[in-house]
Amino acid sequence: MAENKNLQKVVTEKVRFGFAHVFKPVVPESGGDAKYSITPLIDKKDKVTLDRFYAAVEAAKQAGLTMWGGKIPANLKTPLRDGALEKPDRTEFKGKMFFNASTKNAPLVVDLQRQDIIDPAEFYSGCYGKASVNLFPYSNSGNKGIGCGLNGVQKIADGEPLGGGRETADQMFGDDEDPLA
Repeated sequence: MAENKNLQKVVTEKVRFGFAHVFKPVVPESGGDAKYSITPLIDKKDKVTLDRFYAAVEAAKQAGLTMWGGKIPANLKTPLRDGALEKPDRTEFKGKMFFNASTKNAPLVVDLQRQDIIDPAEFYSGCYGKASVNLFPYSNSGNKGIGCGLNGVQKIADGEPLGGGRETADQMFGDDEDPLA
């Protein structure tokens, strides 16, 4: 495997995907341009991914020094958050760290064999995989922080759909043996 020269790039280990919008961009709740986005849920025991992410945050901080006047702001916003603190009512966030990643351009979406996934039903909130993201410094309207750009995702396993998912025909219409009776 080639050595990663971009210190601000992270490729996660196995994560669970939430809020998957990788086939069609959506307008963020805060407004603005429509973007493709994903929320990877990282198990707090996944030290490999977390260490990679923390290292990339530090690299992005160093890259932002010029933008921030030579010093790291005290109130710097960083993307990695604790699911238990931020989303205590969502069971899928229990024991997880998470971040939001987005892009204006369509991200790469592939399967375990690195073949393009073109069917939106194949990649959904709740499936498992890896994410490739780049962290970058920003200074916008007085807000300073580290943002997270989405490069691509790789699905490696199915999972229980999050957010209710789509019902099967049996769930939707029942399992009557003679629906015309």
